[in-house]
Amino acid sequence: MTRFSWLTELAATDPEQALLISGTRQWRAAEIRGELLGLKERLATCRVLGVLADNSPAWVLADLAAHEAGVVHLPLPGFFSAGQLRHALEQTAADVMLTDQPERIGALDIGFSIIGNWQGLTWMQRVVEPVALPAGTAKISFTSGSTGAPKGVCLDGDGLIDTALAVRERLSDLHLRHHLAVLPLALLLENVAGIYAPLLRGMAVHLPPLHELGWRGMAGFDPGALDAAARRTDASSMILVPELLKAWTAFLNISGSRPSAALSFVAVGGARVASELLDEARQLGIPAYQGYGLTEGGSVLTLNRPGDDADDVGRPLQHAQISIAAGEVIVETRAFLGYLGSERGGGRQFATGDLGEFDAQGHLHLAGRRKNLLITSWGRNISPEWPEAALLADPRIFQAVVVGDGQAALSAILVPMPGVSPSAIDLAVKGANETLPDYARIARWIPGEAFTAANGLATGNGRPIRDRVAERYSSAITALEPNEECPDVVL
Repeated sequence: MTRFSWLTELAATDPEQALLISGTRQWRAAEIRGELLGLKERLATCRVLGVLADNSPAWVLADLAAHEAGVVHLPLPGFFSAGQLRHALEQTAADVMLTDQPERIGALDIGFSIIGNWQGLTWMQRVVEPVALPAGTAKISFTSGSTGAPKGVCLDGDGLIDTALAVRERLSDLHLRHHLAVLPLALLLENVAGIYAPLLRGMAVHLPPLHELGWRGMAGFDPGALDAAARRTDASSMILVPELLKAWTAFLNISGSRPSAALSFVAVGGARVASELLDEARQLGIPAYQGYGLTEGGSVLTLNRPGDDADDVGRPLQHAQISIAAGEVIVETRAFLGYLGSERGGGRQFATGDLGEFDAQGHLHLAGRRKNLLITSWGRNISPEWPEAALLADPRIFQAVVVGDGQAALSAILVPMPGVSPSAIDLAVKGANETLPDYARIARWIPGEAFTAANGLATGNGRPIRDRVAERYSSAITALEPNEECPDVVL
């Protein structure tokens, strides 16, 4: 099979077609191709290229050039701590860095020196012994996971193109002209579904810096900035995580406005999305559709769309073979080559750890994570995602983590929406409990700070890291544990 080439793809595109846009600067197909040729030559002696930078056309150009040069690309999320950056760079033996934060790399003191600049990024290099990687590795995506040391997933470049082509095919009849990249490009979801897929259909991709989209680090997220960016760029598509969708929905409700009329498709993924949130978003004019994917699967695996949508995560895309074994979702794509530092054999099929089933229409329904299963002291097995979905269906609750393994009743750490009082959260919990059987109800709750990647309580795509959240609030949770011998809910 012929290896995919971005240079070939761009040669077949109208040379005047604007494909990458940041502010007033437009990169046309011919310019992109010329830049890739030059950077490919400059990367000739590089083995692993690390990129630590804000969203920009330069980030995308570096990514495409690495593919063309046969160089392994190591995208580094800006929210990684110094320890996580060091771990990723040492584990991969990255020998070249392109970054807009050279002081962070220099402070690691692992041998990188500045040798020049390229497209506004600092070029850094070091001499380091290579490490063994699975044959065919084109990208190493580090996941935040539930431990301090992120885990490197080795991915096949053409396998990632499979995903992008499958997303393109699923949405081929939708009128999409401009994609707005909202998530950090170091997240595989935006990288593959938000850059590769639009480029493969000739769409322009808008790449404003993250602060212009409302990202505020430890201070949270400003949905008003996202709304303004969507209008300013005339975006017809974007990808959001559930927390961003919820924040934007709340903003539209409070402001009494509706999103840009140009918006045609908003994919929502990274964590479970409450059907009530999707319904509310659509009523306000956000065309939101849920999908499902994993880094190991090359990102997106299933996706709902207009005309083929339900309260589930959608139908599998054409590149993925998905089956169910003992209630667990099993996936096979050609993207996954193995984990960094671990031997892998037996093909590219892997158990996801997600519990699920297919319905008669071929749509996948998820029922939580196998490892998250809570077993109460009464012997009840409960997937925490179930009561969490009930809690998150209430617009007053921004984020939720339910705990209670080995306890008589469940407790929750809740992040209220801004300005919501504790008494209002009490009412929200009471409402959620009315939709749940007694053994799955929330007996106690405590307020928590927002779960973010910046404070280490969430992954880059916004999914709470349960172990860390539970550990952070363990003392407060213990103090709230009911003393009753039965799991009756007391609010």
